[in-house]
Parts: sequence; C-alpha cells; structure tokens
Amino acid sequence: MNGKQQLAEQLSQSASMTALTSMIVSLICIALAWWALQSLKLDVFIKHPKGPQGRLLHLFLAIIVGQLVSGFLLNYFSWSQML
Repeated sequence: MNGKQQLAEQLSQSASMTALTSMIVSLICIALAWWALQSLKLDVFIKHPKGPQGRLLHLFLAIIVGQLVSGFLLNYFSWSQML
C-alpha cells in the first residue's frame, strides 16, 4: 500500500468514527430529552396527551431538543479540539 492509499484509509476511518460518535451522542441526547420531557404537562396544550398524537408530539419535541443539545455538545467538543 502506498502513502496515498494509507492516508485515504486513515481519513475514511476518522470520518467513520466521527459519524459514529455523532450518531451515538445524538441518540443519547434524544433519549435524555424524552426522559426530561416526561415531566412536561402536555394536557395543558393538547386534548389527549396519552393518545397517539400526543405521544408523537412528545417524540418530536424530544428529537428537536435532543438534536439542539447534541449539536451544542458536538460543536463544543470540536471547538475544544481546535484549541
């Protein structure tokens, strides 16, 4: 294997690890957001919070909040590596 192929393989592995780390952090943050949102009283905002539409709204809120938090954490980690 020549130097260019080794470099390409290392870059590919690095990109794969970064993607895997991002996916894991995102899923953990979404799960934590789901758990944290359990205490939110959705019955104030919607008629049937335990119904399928209420659960779907809860899931969407968890995804939105989890993505925002994971984006912040991943950016912070990236910025700290740049220092």
